[in-house]
Amino acid sequence: MTSFDSIDDDLHAAQDRVRRLEQLTRQRQTVTVQLDEVGQLISDLEHRLVKEERDVSRLESGGFTAFLSGLAGSKEERLVKERAEAQAVRQRLDGQRTRLEWLRADQAAVERGLAEIGPAHEEFAGLLARKERLLIESADSRGRELTEIGRRLADIHADLREHEEAHQAGIAAVHAVGQVLHCLGNARGASTWDMLGGGIFADMVEHGHLRNADEAAWYAQRALDAFSRELADVGVRVAPQLPQVDTRWFVDAFFDNIIVDAIKHRRIARTGQAVAEVAQWANDMVNELAVRRGDLVRRRDSLVARREEVLTG
Repeated sequence: MTSFDSIDDDLHAAQDRVRRLEQLTRQRQTVTVQLDEVGQLISDLEHRLVKEERDVSRLESGGFTAFLSGLAGSKEERLVKERAEAQAVRQRLDGQRTRLEWLRADQAAVERGLAEIGPAHEEFAGLLARKERLLIESADSRGRELTEIGRRLADIHADLREHEEAHQAGIAAVHAVGQVLHCLGNARGASTWDMLGGGIFADMVEHGHLRNADEAAWYAQRALDAFSRELADVGVRVAPQLPQVDTRWFVDAFFDNIIVDAIKHRRIARTGQAVAEVAQWANDMVNELAVRRGDLVRRRDSLVARREEVLTG
C-alpha cells in the first residue's frame, strides 16, 4: 500500500488545485456580472444627474420655468428641492463609482489567483492516468477503494472550505447590515423626538444618523456582494440588494411641520423594515450554511473511519 503514498499525495494536491480553479472561475463569472450591473447603474445615474442639474439651472437662470414657479409663489421651495434631488443623485453616483472600484479590485485578485494555479486540469488528468496504470499493474482492490475514498475526501474537504468561506462572508454581511439597522434605529428615535417638538436640533441629529446610515449601507452592500459570490461557490445564486437611504430628507428641515415630520418618520420606518428583511435573509443563510457544514463533517468522518478500517483490515 505504501507504494501509492507519493502519487496519492500528488493527486490530492492536484485535485485541490482543480477545485480552487473551478471556484475562482465561478467567482470571476459572478464579479463580471456585478461589474456589468454597476456599470449600467452608473450610466443611468449619470443621465439622471444631467437632467437634475438642468432642472436646477433652469430655475436659477430665471427663465420661463422660474417665471411660472414665481407666479405660483413656489420658486424658492422648488429650487431647494431640485438642488436636493441633484445632490442625492450625485451622492448615489459617487457611491456606485466607489463600488465599481471595489469590484475591479476583487476582479484583479481573482485573476491573480487564476494565473497562480495554472493548468490544474491537465496536471490532474495526467496524475489520474498514472495512478490508473499503477493500480492495474498491482491488481490490488484495496488500492482502488482507497483511491475512491481519497477522491471523495478531497471533494468534501474542498466543499468544507467553500462553505466555511461562505459562512465567514455571511457573518461579515450580517454585521455590516446590522450597522445600517443601528443607524436607522437612531434616526427613527430622533424622528420620534422631532415629531414631539424637538425642533431644528432634532432635525440635525436625525439627518446625521441618516448620513451615517447611507455610508454604512455602501459598506454593507459590498459585504453582500462578496457574500453572494461565496454563495455561488456552494450552489446558491442570489443578488441581495439593500434599499436606498434617501439622502434628500435633509431638505425637510426647510419645511418643518408635524405633517412633514410624520412623513419622514414613515420613510425611516419603511427603509428600516426593508433593511431588516435583508438582515433576516442573511441570518437565515448563515444558519443554513452551518447546517450544511455539519452534514459535510459527518460525511467526512464516515469516510475517514472507512479508510482507517481498510488500512488496518
